[in-house]
Amino acid sequence: MTSARAGEATMSGATGRWVLFATVLGSSMVLLDGTAVNVALPRIGEDLGASLAGLQWAVNAYLLTLSGLILLGGSLGDRYGRRKIFVVGVLWFAVSSAMCGLAPNAPMLVAARGLQGVGGALLTPGSLAIIQAVFRPRDRAAAVGMWAGLGGVAGAVGPLLGGWLAGGPGWRWVFLINLPLAVLTAAVAVRHVPETRDEGAGGRFDIPGAVLAALALCSLTYALTVASTHPFQSVVAGAAAVLLGAAFIVTEARSPRPMVPLGLFSVRLFTYTNVVTC
Repeated sequence: MTSARAGEATMSGATGRWVLFATVLGSSMVLLDGTAVNVALPRIGEDLGASLAGLQWAVNAYLLTLSGLILLGGSLGDRYGRRKIFVVGVLWFAVSSAMCGLAPNAPMLVAARGLQGVGGALLTPGSLAIIQAVFRPRDRAAAVGMWAGLGGVAGAVGPLLGGWLAGGPGWRWVFLINLPLAVLTAAVAVRHVPETRDEGAGGRFDIPGAVLAALALCSLTYALTVASTHPFQSVVAGAAAVLLGAAFIVTEARSPRPMVPLGLFSVRLFTYTNVVTC
């Protein structure tokens, strides 16, 4: 088990290196799948006998659940343990990746991709929150920068990897390759990452805030994904996202235990980190 405690890890220490390894590898799986699948869609369509337009929902389903539930994933980590929710997300992502890789038809693939987005929403905010909680204050900015930089590399490599796998071993390996990566990530996290949680996150869970945030983010993502093909639906979804977002802000401002305390955005490192990783 790791020897350093939460808030004491350094960039040069063993615990810090293991934490970065686990969090970068976990979040990289999410970023890789977000870009690699786009390149593999033509081969997937040929194999499953589906149109490219229909298969676009394999991308949309992933983006909708990932973006819509990402705030909820972070809140669950604060309440129940960031490492625990991170590991649950990694294993969820692995199982849903296997479902994607074994999907016999396009509807099953779309459904599995939606589940894959749920796993991504659990592990991605957890990876960043773990870094914020485990590293000592003067090393946090450097750790976040490395996490974001290496994640960007993974996103850039995704299309190359997706094209190579789709043209060689087969498109199913775009998803199946996540299984050994997920097992390695979960094993390192369990052994080397300290558990942390927000000790003030007890009491009733902010269900209204969670629902409003999920609906607002889903509406915004849907508006962006259909903007070029269904302009009217995009405008309606965009307007709904604005209204739901406003309702979320009002709800969080009035809640005694908000899911996302609005005061966090006055913290420079928090705001900077979220802008960089969006």
